[in-house]
This record gives sequence, structure tokens and C-alpha cells, in this order.
Amino acid sequence: MQPTEQQQLPANNETLSNDLLLDMYRSMILVRHFDRRAVHLQRTGRLGTYAPLEGQEAAQVGCGYALQKHDWLFPTYREHGVSIVHGMPMETIFLYWNGRPEGCVPPEGVNIFPVSVPIATQVPHAVGAAWAAKLKGENQIAVGFLGDGATSEGDFHEAMNFAGVFKLPVIIFCQNNGYAISVPLSKQTAVETLVEKAAGYGVEGVRVDGNDIVAVYEAVSHAAEKARRGDGPTFIEAVTYRYGSHTTADEHSRYREAAEVEAWKAKDPIDRLKTVLIERGVWSDEQDAAEWERVDGLVQSAIDSMQATPPVPHDRLFEYSYAELPQELVEQRDEMRELYGKGGAK
Repeated sequence: MQPTEQQQLPANNETLSNDLLLDMYRSMILVRHFDRRAVHLQRTGRLGTYAPLEGQEAAQVGCGYALQKHDWLFPTYREHGVSIVHGMPMETIFLYWNGRPEGCVPPEGVNIFPVSVPIATQVPHAVGAAWAAKLKGENQIAVGFLGDGATSEGDFHEAMNFAGVFKLPVIIFCQNNGYAISVPLSKQTAVETLVEKAAGYGVEGVRVDGNDIVAVYEAVSHAAEKARRGDGPTFIEAVTYRYGSHTTADEHSRYREAAEVEAWKAKDPIDRLKTVLIERGVWSDEQDAAEWERVDGLVQSAIDSMQATPPVPHDRLFEYSYAELPQELVEQRDEMRELYGKGGAK
């Protein structure tokens, strides 16, 4: 998937204040550094399989800044960026990828549903939350995140249809990075753009340059305001690109040419906003270097917190699946406790 000129909302950088752009820029740097450190932690055996997002920072951070604190997020496995912006602590996200159930629990008042690994199953959940908000008369919206591959799933159809029929306060936010793991967009849909699908459900569709944080912010802000007015859902297709593999269990060089990746890096979302800030005279290379150093300390602190968490007890394997354990599992649990002690972890 080569980058092309896209039909999109105009992104007039003069409409946003310097302070807001600087905040969003700092958040993108934080998210990228978090992501790179997470990949390193996985490669050194301190995290499990991880889904990188580098290249998609503008789509996620721009979306996050356009929402309100009480709105609900329904993420896939790649929404670390928007989750951080919405209030999920980095150490909690690290704990999730470290295999800890604590990683699924946001702080009080942070409305983020647990990560969804099955494809598109979180989108009906978002629609359900939006329906509940509408029935209760709450000024709250839900955002269901998905990738391009999820638009080929039945759950996507059901969610879009339901949202359209009942005019629900929901945003279906698709980060189209061109590949469903190794399957290119052209192999999973016959339409030229994913946003075309929205019309079939009576849902407004908007296509934006997902590497332009201002375009994303404006699109989500418009959709959120519309939803709060009671004017129904919006499907947003943010066209972006992941520089790395689908997950750390994947190898993207087997199905993508290096030239394609480099072409997209020329449209890097962080570099694009940095250029704007320098042109405005509110940022410099010296400030940039200092900011990368600052976020390194923040991310390292989150890593230290994750690593200081006590080991998971071995017998936790037997929790959460049954109200009452079958006898054969009771015997296995007891055998494990003989080896490690009750709740023990070695």
C-alpha cells in the first residue's frame, strides 16, 4: 500500500492553539517511546507477544484529545496511544502485556474497556454502551476502535447496522494501516475505500489522513459533537501505516517491500507536527532532544513499576474459568500447590 493523496477533511493548522499542538506533540513522543521500549522488553523476554503501533501515533493521539474524560473507549490490542491519552497508566499497559490480569483494570473514572484480541468483537460492545447512554439520557459517547481487517468481520456489520438504525452516540474509528496481518487491503474488500461501507448502514462516513493529527482531531471532534447532539453515529477511516510488524510474532518484511515502508516514513506524523511547531517558532531541536529525554524517564519509571510487581501465583491458572473446579482440575491445582506452595510463585 503506497501512500497516496486522500480525500479528507481540510486540516488547517491555524485553527488549533500552539498550546494544544504542543501537548499533542509531547503525547506522540511519549507514545512512540513507550512503544519502542515495549518492543525491546518483548525481545528481551520481559513482555509477551506485543502489538506495535509506531507510525500510527497521530491517529490515536488526535482521537484521544478530541474526546471527553467520561467517554468510553473500546480498544483492540493496538490502542496503547489513545489509552495513555485517556488516562490509562503506562505501567498498567505494561502489566497487560506481561500477562497480568491487573493490566485489564483501569483506574477509577477511566472508562476504557479491556483489550480485545478477537477481531471486531469490541465494536458491538461500543455500540451497546452507546445505546445504554442514549437510554439513560447521558451526555456520553463510545468509541469502538478497529483495523481495516475488522471491516471484513460479521461483528462490524452488526454493529454498524445497529448503530445506524438506532442513531446511537458512537464513533467507529478505523485505523486503516493497509494490512490485516499480512493480507493487503485489496485482498479483503472490493471497494476502493473503507469509508464507502458506511453509506450501506445509513452512517456518516469520513476519511482522513491518519498521519495528520490536526485532521484526525477535527474529524473526531466533529463526530463527537454530532453524537452528543443526538444526530447519530460516524464511521471514521484514518488512513495510516504501521512501520513494524503486526505483532512481535510476525515478520513484515516477508510481505512488504522496504521501499513501501520508507515511502510512508516520509509522511511520519511526528516529523510533520514538529515541522509545524518549528515554523511557528514555538519549538526547537534543543527542546525536542530534552523532551525525548524527559519521556524516557517517564517510561522507565513505568517499566520499573511493572517489574516491581510481585510474580503471579502459579495457582491463578485455575481461577476465572469455573465457578466450581472439576475434580481433575482440583487435583492438578493441589499438585501444583505441593510443588510451589499455596499461591506461590518461584
